[in-house]
Amino acid sequence: MSIPSGEIVELLQQLIRNACVNDGTPGSGGEIRSVDTLDAYLGMAGERFEPAPGRISAVYRNPGGRGAPTLMLMGHTDVVPAAGTDWSVDPFAGERRDGFVWGRGAIDMLDQTAAMAATFKRFATGEAHYPGDLVFLAVADEEAGGRLGARWLVEEHWDAVATDYLLGEIGTPSLIGQKGEGIPVTVAEKGPQWRRLHAAGIAGHGSQPYRTANAVVPIAEAIARLVANPPPAAITDEWRRFVAAWDPPEANALLDPDRIAAAIERLAATDLGLARWVHSCTHLSVSPNVFHGGVKANVVPDQAMAEIDVRSLPGQDAGDVEEHFRRAIGSGFDSLGYEVVEATAANGSAPEGPLWEAIAGAVGELAPGQHLIPTLIPVGTDARFFRPKGVVAYGVGLMDDRMQFGDFLRMFHGPDERVSEASLGLTAELYLRTVQRLGAMG
Repeated sequence: MSIPSGEIVELLQQLIRNACVNDGTPGSGGEIRSVDTLDAYLGMAGERFEPAPGRISAVYRNPGGRGAPTLMLMGHTDVVPAAGTDWSVDPFAGERRDGFVWGRGAIDMLDQTAAMAATFKRFATGEAHYPGDLVFLAVADEEAGGRLGARWLVEEHWDAVATDYLLGEIGTPSLIGQKGEGIPVTVAEKGPQWRRLHAAGIAGHGSQPYRTANAVVPIAEAIARLVANPPPAAITDEWRRFVAAWDPPEANALLDPDRIAAAIERLAATDLGLARWVHSCTHLSVSPNVFHGGVKANVVPDQAMAEIDVRSLPGQDAGDVEEHFRRAIGSGFDSLGYEVVEATAANGSAPEGPLWEAIAGAVGELAPGQHLIPTLIPVGTDARFFRPKGVVAYGVGLMDDRMQFGDFLRMFHGPDERVSEASLGLTAELYLRTVQRLGAMG
């Protein structure tokens, strides 16, 4: 059985055109539009969950009895905003050009969502068989932490989304090492540890700042010190496992905390996207991304705030984050307000067992000679809410050779996001064969 890539292309185009843009506010997203699209495509109505108006997640279930474990295909339908001036195409037109589909969400992750829907449809229509329950979850709000999506469903409606195994984000192009080509499979992810810093001051007229207290200054100084004092490299077991499977020419340097900085610099000279990935997977990452202070140019601000994206490695926790902030900021730390916005530990699933074997078998059929690379990713996915429930969760896709790993990484949340049409068909075939292989294991 083969799933026509043209069918997936058309579905992906419509999902892109639905423009379910999530800017982090409850009123954004509008994922109902893509749930309506999926209902029509699948020819069935999913079970809908709506924690806020228009923020709908849908559960599509093909029951199969107790002949196999429950398997979920989970794809999110929201996308991050796109600044049209940075793009060479309309980011929400779903344009086809040179064998690619262009648009916001093309690789994050509407491509996989469309491939999952096409795979699920084969089982829902009876063209393919899986002896257990097969679930397709089209989930909202992934791009804002899942509070109106996967996190909420797991916490409030577990019975509706309970599963044994899960396939989700992310699916990447292959990596080439000394052992040949390998398919990265997401088995672990860093933990979001977002923080806010607050400062209070004494307001006054901007023309007379003497003995006022400008709240912007201590926040600016704290940010400067955080940037000037980055965390040191940390080599985790997950990173060692990844490097062993990838086996790049500089493997030894990438496993040495004293040599990895120089190795990353050399890598950046030829592949900046991959260098960023390597750096983040070996460091507690700290990125001050939002700064608010003041109300008017001639008013000394009495309040200021910074929002900082922090991602922890496996084995690091909230205490490690605070310790780094204290050390980096120094004596000024205690005069600031320190707020924990998110504190989710890194988590993962062991690269072994039935689902891992099913993926490996499917890859062996579709990409002979390629091996699996168990991968730690620096970004967060909705799988992190399922793993603490005992769910084995991986992210995987299959891309053609027009998709390169570093280019792929640079397109995430960036301009000119696109996916090759051939990759859509390959990814759907990978899912189809993985499901069938898992079902055949009994």
